[in-house]
Amino acid sequence: MADTRDFLLEIGCEEMPSAPLMKAQDQLGKLVAKGLDEAGLAHGEIRTLSTPRRLAVVVDACATATDEVHEVLRGPKAQIAFDADGAPTKAAEGFARKAGITADQLVRRVADDGNEYVFAERSIASVDALELLSSLCEQTIASIQWPNYRSQRWGSEHQTFVRPIRWICALLGDTVVPVSYADVTSSNTTRGHRVLGPGEHVVPEASAYEDVLERAYVLGESRRAEVIRAGIAEVEAARGGAHVDTPKGTFDEVVNLCEWPTVVVGSFDEEFLAVPHEIIVEAMLKHQRYFPIYAADGSLTREFVIVSNADPKVNDTVRAGNERVVRPRLDDAKFFYDEDLKVGLEAFRERLSQVVFQKRLGTVLQKAERMEALASAIASAASDDPADTARAARAAHLAKADLVSQAVVEFTSQQGVMGGYYAAAQGEDDQVATAIAQHYRPRFAGDVLPDTLVGRCVAIADKLDTICGMFAIGEPPTGSADPFAVRRSAIGVIAMLRTLPQVSLERVIDVAVGSFADQGIEFDAGDVTSQVKAFFAGRLSAIARDEGIAPDTIDAVSAAGVIDPAEFLSRSHALEDARADDPETFDDLATAFARASHLADASLGADVDPSLLGDAEAALLDACETGEAKVAEALASGDFSGALRALADLRGPIDRFFDDVLVMDEDTGVRNNRLRLLNRFAGVFSGVADIGALARKR
Repeated sequence: MADTRDFLLEIGCEEMPSAPLMKAQDQLGKLVAKGLDEAGLAHGEIRTLSTPRRLAVVVDACATATDEVHEVLRGPKAQIAFDADGAPTKAAEGFARKAGITADQLVRRVADDGNEYVFAERSIASVDALELLSSLCEQTIASIQWPNYRSQRWGSEHQTFVRPIRWICALLGDTVVPVSYADVTSSNTTRGHRVLGPGEHVVPEASAYEDVLERAYVLGESRRAEVIRAGIAEVEAARGGAHVDTPKGTFDEVVNLCEWPTVVVGSFDEEFLAVPHEIIVEAMLKHQRYFPIYAADGSLTREFVIVSNADPKVNDTVRAGNERVVRPRLDDAKFFYDEDLKVGLEAFRERLSQVVFQKRLGTVLQKAERMEALASAIASAASDDPADTARAARAAHLAKADLVSQAVVEFTSQQGVMGGYYAAAQGEDDQVATAIAQHYRPRFAGDVLPDTLVGRCVAIADKLDTICGMFAIGEPPTGSADPFAVRRSAIGVIAMLRTLPQVSLERVIDVAVGSFADQGIEFDAGDVTSQVKAFFAGRLSAIARDEGIAPDTIDAVSAAGVIDPAEFLSRSHALEDARADDPETFDDLATAFARASHLADASLGADVDPSLLGDAEAALLDACETGEAKVAEALASGDFSGALRALADLRGPIDRFFDDVLVMDEDTGVRNNRLRLLNRFAGVFSGVADIGALARKR
């Protein structure tokens, strides 16, 4: 077996953008692993490392050469491989070709079983790793993909990379692996931090690479993240329970903007705390990559965290410079807010007539008008208080007005939020302002819902209007396209309606679809309504699966035609629990129901003549009458577990019926009466679930 040594490939270049850098690092490890395996070079663990100026991979215990291989392959019997004249047959030629040799190189040998076979023997010489690694490195550099980023060329070469490559460090142990890419050749040197460790630094061997980097004031991404988090923890501790907001996207970007991070605290002027903190925070996070500091009580403070890549000795200069830079950003935010307050939401709302929501669905003002009517309908169903309906209508009336405000044009993620501030400033009801601020919630799976009933009514109206609109114009979501986030909107509607069981999804879909017809959009309202309901049924089934409900349980509940989220999911969980508590009863009941449904003839109706019934039939009819009453009472009160218990009581009578009664009696009158009885039996289940679906295998 060949000796092993650590292998290093470092691609050094000008500063790379953060997002593609992370994706490239993931690609690098996979490309090198694949290349080593294909080359036949044994290896140990593969680790990758990145900084804004480099992509590197370190391979532990890489073989210095491939293993020498001697193979003996047994082929067909000799009499099959050669004809009577000793010439190779097609069987011999095919075997030789597969073994990588010619037919005249085959040897004949008697095997242990006494038969003579042909054998192919070949030896593959060991290949030095340097030759293989040289090719692997060049192919790897060329194979890294940079989606959504245009790669660059430099010098007179045609090879490209996301940024110009300035050095390549490639080592197998202490030996330089010869690599050439775009007129850059490999060596045993890396480069340190631009300020703290400038110039070239010799890497004596691959295993020393990370130590050399650290001495040159360069840390890998995981170590940089640790250093930044430790610095932030010190800042929080020093301020007695303060919290530094570090959203993942911004944090990851900051990690990839430095090589030797230092945490510095800056501050801005007190006057900016009078501005809504959301746009102040966004200005710092998105534009400057500063992390805001919140006090222990949750209020925004004047301070913020800067992650510096400079010499820690100049922290005061870094702090002062960043404080100068942040002021105009916050000045802009304050200016936009102050100017917007002078306009008012009603004036903004009128400007929505110039903003297209969707070319066939009209303007955002028309969407707001549809939302107002729909939110009123939802609130009327959700609450007996007319004030809630009035608040929902008012909030929907103003919900989209801030889209044309200066603050939201600049800070688009604060749509709705700024409208809430403007509503409060002009004296709107607190619930109206809160509903406006929160009507985009939930924005993603697991996001918080609007806090109030009014807010949920407006949020449902917004999302349901979009869903029904896209179906009305024949542009529902597809497997590859959902530009209006219809699926996400449906999940949000379901999440909110689970908290408002008194609201019928079917009814509000009818209202939403009707509003597009009233607007003059031409479509088949009945067909679109059916499509939207089926779409929600599919979403509900997916959610039920995610909550651990068995597929056949979902099918059984779906067959009842229920799409109200609270009821659908309550029924699903109740049926699943009932099956778990008494599996034998429900399995037998499912089998009996399936048999009854198969025999039943709906055209005969369900009016049973008691005079034609025997004891088992009479017992089943009595059980059906009792079951119908109990099921109706349970469903009316939303007691789905009670409805299922009532169905379970039918197991004994139906089992006895099938044991004692020949349904298909020769007497037509008797036979039809028994079929009507089975229709009656099946009808008890119709409003609860298709229990017959449980008879199918999971």
